[in-house]
Amino acid sequence: MKLKKFRGSLNTTAIYIYALFVISPVILTVLNAFKTDVDSLSMPPKLIFKPTLVTLNGTVHSGYFAGLTNSLIIVLTSTLLAIVLATPAAFGLAFFKYKRSRQTIFWILSTAFMPSVGVVIPIYLVLNQIGLLDSRISMILLYTAMSLPLSVLILRSFYMDIPREIIEAATVDGSSTRQLFFKIVGPLSIPGITTAAVLAIIFAWNEFLFALMLTSSNAQTLPVFIVSSVTSMSTNLSSFSAAALLAALPIVILGWVSQKALVEGLTMGAIK
Repeated sequence: MKLKKFRGSLNTTAIYIYALFVISPVILTVLNAFKTDVDSLSMPPKLIFKPTLVTLNGTVHSGYFAGLTNSLIIVLTSTLLAIVLATPAAFGLAFFKYKRSRQTIFWILSTAFMPSVGVVIPIYLVLNQIGLLDSRISMILLYTAMSLPLSVLILRSFYMDIPREIIEAATVDGSSTRQLFFKIVGPLSIPGITTAAVLAIIFAWNEFLFALMLTSSNAQTLPVFIVSSVTSMSTNLSSFSAAALLAALPIVILGWVSQKALVEGLTMGAIK
């Protein structure tokens, strides 16, 4: 019994040490955001120091709110469009079978196979030709297209888990397809829609390559704002950490607020 307890304690300690090792970069980023430039570059890193808000204040006044506004508009609008388009598509794929339904599902999935670096140059040339380079509209359309396949697959998987007895009972009672979609399946799919929306927001919020290549000032998002403190000559580590902290904060708050609905959606079959 004592040996079993010792092994359990040893395993628990090892897990805590590993977890601390994994999150140590996050801890250092948060600490560096409250350090001066000199303290942030000290080796080994200082864990005991006098906190200051000078770096955070300077980061906020160096363009943070412009990047935050662009990110909010682009990410939220693209997510809304993706969910509006994905919901009926997933509903049709889940409840109405036809000859090439499996091929359609595979085609939707295949649209996410192409690596971003392989399509960024053609997209850049097209947007430049039509005058939509460095535009919120172009980024919204691009992020909508990126979020759509994942949203369709998540919602379809969630719809497939809805008991068929409910659908059959509603059909026998004379419900039309529209009534079935809005009155029966709609209320039941709120956890799945929440899951798809939160994941789409996270992926779009963190997207960097397209934002870096296709925006400069008018539509610059927060991931591009973060690297503004990095130059060819030097890296201001405290400013970099402050920008990273401020950029991650909205997503952390979103995850904390929506964790209940997100866990419910994942456990009810949104992702398998």
